[in-house]
Amino acid sequence: MSVAAAQQAITQGALDAIFNDPEHVDQRFPVPVLQCLQIKPLAPQQGPVGQQPERYRVVLSDIRNYVQCMLATQANRIIHDGSLVRGSLVRVKSYQANAVKGKNILIILDADVASELGVHDRIGEPQAFEAKQESTNTAIGGSNFYGVKTESTAPVKSEPMPSRMGGGAGTSSHANGNNVIYPIEALSPYAHKWTIKARVTQKSDIKTWHKASGEGKLFSVNLLDESGEIRATGFNEQVDQFYDLLQEGQVFYISNPCRVSLAKKQFTNLPNDYELTFERDTVIEKAEDQSSVPQLRFNFVNIQELQNIEKDATVDVVGVLKEVGDVSQIVSKNSGKPFDKRELTLVDDTQFSVRLTVWGKTATSFSAQPESIVAFKGVKVSDFGGRSLSLLSSGTMTVDPDIEEAHRLKGWYDSQGRTDNFATHNNMTSMGSATGRVDQTKVIAQVKDENLGMENPDYFNLKATIVYIKQDNFAYPACSSENCNKKVIDQGDGTWRCEKCDIAHPRPQYRYIMSVNVNDHTGQLWLSCFDDVGRVIMGMTADELTEIKENDEDRFPAIFEAANCTKLHFRCRAKLDQYGENQRVRYQVMSASPIDFRAEALKLSDMIKQFAITS
Repeated sequence: MSVAAAQQAITQGALDAIFNDPEHVDQRFPVPVLQCLQIKPLAPQQGPVGQQPERYRVVLSDIRNYVQCMLATQANRIIHDGSLVRGSLVRVKSYQANAVKGKNILIILDADVASELGVHDRIGEPQAFEAKQESTNTAIGGSNFYGVKTESTAPVKSEPMPSRMGGGAGTSSHANGNNVIYPIEALSPYAHKWTIKARVTQKSDIKTWHKASGEGKLFSVNLLDESGEIRATGFNEQVDQFYDLLQEGQVFYISNPCRVSLAKKQFTNLPNDYELTFERDTVIEKAEDQSSVPQLRFNFVNIQELQNIEKDATVDVVGVLKEVGDVSQIVSKNSGKPFDKRELTLVDDTQFSVRLTVWGKTATSFSAQPESIVAFKGVKVSDFGGRSLSLLSSGTMTVDPDIEEAHRLKGWYDSQGRTDNFATHNNMTSMGSATGRVDQTKVIAQVKDENLGMENPDYFNLKATIVYIKQDNFAYPACSSENCNKKVIDQGDGTWRCEKCDIAHPRPQYRYIMSVNVNDHTGQLWLSCFDDVGRVIMGMTADELTEIKENDEDRFPAIFEAANCTKLHFRCRAKLDQYGENQRVRYQVMSASPIDFRAEALKLSDMIKQFAITS
């Protein structure tokens, strides 16, 4: 195609109409045709669980003017298939215009490359298209939609810009009955008439508040489509309007008026800078087609990777349910209200386990059986016990989901995982596996002869047999609050008080603090063990053992005797500690697990081969 034909096809003046004549742009330029002058991939943004979706900036020209544009992720296909190149012509079928930091930005929601018009050098001498002077700065969201960090978290005024979905003469967005769907990813306070088609992936209970200024109620839902997720909240009258209508797992059309505002990050774990607030005239209709919208979107990290995730980050995990604890109760320090909680243990094929806490109704109604595959969306990472997880109120839990990761874990667990040993994250940040250092296996004589721990903390592996466990002071009464394991004090009135949390608990949570003597063929060593290791050694929780001590004096010493002569694999730290005026090396067990005799046999076989010993 000649340059003249391409020049004739380009819709000159379209950019001016898009930004300055929004009322008539659909009639004048139903499908703008523009030339691509530049394509630039944006630097990937690193989120708490990995990189955000790739973004591309393009510059488009209508011969008179050029403007910077952003491709929405669903439009990246024209980059991936190689059709959009510098100099090609593009039919812009769906877009949203915005004023950002004094500049006009065009978000391309859908476009096709007019390959029949050819590829040409820049046509004409287009000038930069400047925003109107009354436009003011604003922060555009959507997980750093423009590939840069948001500079302001406060909403500021911006000149409204047009939003137009779909092509064809006379086609425009309508608040109701619009059959052209707006992607969640493109929602912003500057979008006017829009309709989204989204699945409700999570719905909260109705919450009420009572203050001196009045009282009210609210609920929230998480909405998902192919482009992203967003939280929506209804207050008071909208609770009555929409709570029963919006059901988890179902797909709905939602049309404005519906306020789009900056997200309150303390109430949501979704990667969206905006959230919705239902209004009286918001239109919500159940979609007939329930299959075209994804069920759930996960961004999983495996359990081993948790040691590299920052504290307080929000992640998604999937694992095999290894253990299910009983429901317990804690009292909030701020409100004094009791909260139910239940602790779960998850494992995966990285040979790591992690403790995950669920709360409230999720804890009391939890019915999944051990060895189920459970996927969690929106869990908070804590450094309690090395690494642990807590399901947020805005998070979701799915048992045996029909996803690839779940099927893979199920196959692994059935074939070999059921008999595997699993490491924990207890103090893993200081261990070799977190630093890339391989801890050496030692015998007890080497530990002493090499003076491990005398200068700097040293880490080592040890295979040894338990020969004696001190029965006095084997556990202490601890605070049961999340992220606290401080000792609690018996108040004498049936409650136990934690000075750190300033909370009185109806009962403590006992935690192991044990001294264990172990032997191998070279000598003996005293090891200090804490709660996770104590559970492995004793085969029960410290709460259970304490109850036996109080109620069955004959059985109590027998349990310790049964734990003797057990051979375990210990991961230890040797560190010089000060005891009064004296110094001595303390050997602390970081993790313990039963001996994997199959793996040990393979090691011995390899050693025999290295020495070339044959029978």
